Formats: sequence, C-alpha cells, structure tokens
Amino acid sequence: MGARGFGIAAVLPRTVIEAAAAAAEQRGYRTFWVNDTPEGDGLVALAYAAGVTQHIGLGVGVLPLSRRTPQQIIEHVRTLGLPLERLRLGIGSGSARSVELVRKGLTELRTALPAELVVAALGPRMCRLAGEAADAVLLNWLTPAHARQSMQWVHEAAAAAGRPAPLGYAYVRVALGPEGQARLAREAATYEAIPSYAAHFARMGVRAIETAVAGETAEAVQRGLAEWDEILDEVVVRAIPATNEIDAVLAVLEAAAPAPKLTA
Repeated sequence: MGARGFGIAAVLPRTVIEAAAAAAEQRGYRTFWVNDTPEGDGLVALAYAAGVTQHIGLGVGVLPLSRRTPQQIIEHVRTLGLPLERLRLGIGSGSARSVELVRKGLTELRTALPAELVVAALGPRMCRLAGEAADAVLLNWLTPAHARQSMQWVHEAAAAAGRPAPLGYAYVRVALGPEGQARLAREAATYEAIPSYAAHFARMGVRAIETAVAGETAEAVQRGLAEWDEILDEVVVRAIPATNEIDAVLAVLEAAAPAPKLTA
C-alpha cells in the first residue's frame, strides 16, 4: 500500500481540525491537508494542526494566486510560524486560470520559503508546468486512468527540463455510509457547475461522483483506494464526512487509514 494523506475542509471548527490532525499522525498518515476558501483560511488551519502534531506533513490544497499574491502568502506563513520543513504549500491559478501566473508565483515563493511547493493541476498545461518547476503536483476530481495520464504529462515535462520528476499527489474524495454518500453527491454537483471543472469532467468523459470512493464499510473504502495506491506517491483521502462533527470525520479517517507498517 502506498503512502496516504488525510484532508478536511479548513472551514471546520478548530477543535475538529486539531483532533483530526492528531489522529491522522497517530494512525500513520504521512500528511494532513486542508483546503483554502474565503470562509476557511487554510494556513491558519495548518497552524492549528501544527500545534498538536510533531512530524506529519502539513499541506494546504490550494492557495489561489488570483486571490492571494505570493508576497501575501509568504508574510502569512511567516506570521503564523508554520514549520517549513513539514509544509506542503499548494498553489493554483484560481479564477485567473493562468499558467504564467502560477509559474511566476513558484519563482517568487521558492526564493523566500524553503517548503515543498505543490502545483494544483487539472489539465495538461498545468501538469507540464508542475513537471518543469514544482516539487509536487496535486491532482483533483479525476479517475485513476486520468491520473496515470496526468502523471505522464508531468514526467515528460520534467524529463524535457532535465530535472527529477515531482512527486504525484491526488485528492480522492471518500465518503462512508449513506449520509456521507448523499453529501458527496451534493458536492459533486457543485463542482460540475464550475466551468473549469465541467470541462475537466467532459475531457475525462465521466461524472464527478465517478471519481470518488464511497462505501458502507471500511473494507469497501479500502478496496476503492487500492488502485490509487499503485499510481501516485501519495493518495490524499479528502474526507466527505456524514456531518462536520469530529466523530463523523474520524470514522472516515479510520476507514481509509493506511495499513500499519511492519516492524522487525
């Protein structure tokens, strides 16, 4: 089984974020991720997580450069005192949908923050930029087959640039039980209404919900994630819990947890 990360919405209460981060570290997840929206500051959420953990990687997926400038990101990271050696700083173009904006952002951030720089990519152009200049790529709302194709674009661009291939991550939405699956269906419909994602789903020829993993039991969730483990350096379990209560979040975390490492 490959490495796994665990991700939740940054808009969740601080107590939920802290409990989930601590549990993810204890259960053997390699990274803990939060998103970033106008309603939920991803970097602040990571600061909460950093305060209750020791070694787990801390990822934000992702900061849209159409809403935050590189300098604003740099200042915010420094003000919060985020541990740079654990930080996976995800960036994307946001509403600008500009590869050059992200390219410029990577350059500015790299000069100031010794953290892992992660580019969010849906299509071939952003995947190729990740291959050329990023430390890792974060894929989202896609099938295993398209993840393989996306990583091929990344690897080809890295080879052409004469550099090692970036790490490959993907958000895979995971829902457990009927309430979680109903919530997943609503979130999928929301993304299908966003033009850039609608084009993404059309390119793959699938509905949004077909890219997710859903099941009634932990065994069903693990079966759904197994194929992903073979494709990427890390699968980020983007939890879609039945509710925003900590028990519901931890139920998904437990169901999708990586297998314990064997010790001699």
